[in-house]
Amino acid sequence: MTPVIESDAHKSLREAVSTFAAHHPRTLGTDTTHLWQAAAKLGYIGVNLPEAYGGGGAGITELSLALEEMGAAGNPLLMMIVSPAICGTVIARFGTDEQKREWLPPLADGSRLMAFGITEPDAGSNSHRITTTARRDAATGDWVLTGRKVFVSGVDIADATLIVGRTEDARTGKLKPCLFIVPRDAPGFERRPIDMELSAAEKQFELTLDDVRLPADALVGDEDAGLLQLFAGLNPERIMTAAFGIGMGRYALSRALEYARERTVWKTPIGAHQAIAHPLAQAHIDLELARLMMQKAAHLYDAGDDTDAGEAANMAKYAAGEACVRAVDQAVHTLGGNGLTREFGLAQLITASRVARIAPVSREMILNYVSHQTLGLPKSY
Repeated sequence: MTPVIESDAHKSLREAVSTFAAHHPRTLGTDTTHLWQAAAKLGYIGVNLPEAYGGGGAGITELSLALEEMGAAGNPLLMMIVSPAICGTVIARFGTDEQKREWLPPLADGSRLMAFGITEPDAGSNSHRITTTARRDAATGDWVLTGRKVFVSGVDIADATLIVGRTEDARTGKLKPCLFIVPRDAPGFERRPIDMELSAAEKQFELTLDDVRLPADALVGDEDAGLLQLFAGLNPERIMTAAFGIGMGRYALSRALEYARERTVWKTPIGAHQAIAHPLAQAHIDLELARLMMQKAAHLYDAGDDTDAGEAANMAKYAAGEACVRAVDQAVHTLGGNGLTREFGLAQLITASRVARIAPVSREMILNYVSHQTLGLPKSY
């Protein structure tokens, strides 16, 4: 049964991460290298990775808790969603012994990063339309990848990118998903920054793979189990995105509460007025409810229940994305004009908060998932 109340160990971890993050300058929109390395040194970045490879031996429950507290202190680390949660999880679960030895220790200690490339110009929510293909060179056994990816975070700071491609099934001729580790300096692997109006240290890129040649051992896991391996990474991605949104929403709410307690109009703090107090209370309730679903999803995933974790992870991401946007909006509104100044640092969250609502899957596609998979309603597409 999923615990509702956190264990003492989780409470201690939450307190430790919160204290650590609060003692660092806010990093939203600035270089996060120092913060990343400091967090990794304390074991927070690799807390979900196996102990045998330098990680903390815990799970997505603990990693999402750490990311939430980082965000709540104004220091959200977007690459925690990608490097340890998606890439680290996939390699830990399905990688070869050699891939685990090469990648898991540096991912855990923060000395190396991995990015994740799945979205394409014509394949956003519909991963079945991915056209990045991988073919084998019969003469050498190498893989040759060709295609494009968009909205890939942190490629410039990552040592490699875990690319989702498709190979042809020898029996059916149909294309099936597979995952490949592509080093950043691989010939034919090019990146172009996307000009974003988003205040974030982690930049977005469009990738071009022009006959990128990779050795046979660049394939992660079983060539015939690509879909299972893919969703092993996507469920943690949704859970961690929920943590990202909840942390950001909590930070915005804390700034608004501080302001509402101190800002006095006609000898009364504005927080005493229900028009200010009630929306903030609602934002807190929404964030707490989203956290409960995130915790449920994380516990299910760590227990090995991929099916139920998928449903809960989608719902957690939906709830957190909505709660985050509302909390940020209400926080800015509470501060009025001050909410748009650099001094209070809330205005940049207006765009940043929408990341949790849009990526990695839109709220509309989550509603489709729940209506089809959970409620058994017919598909419209």
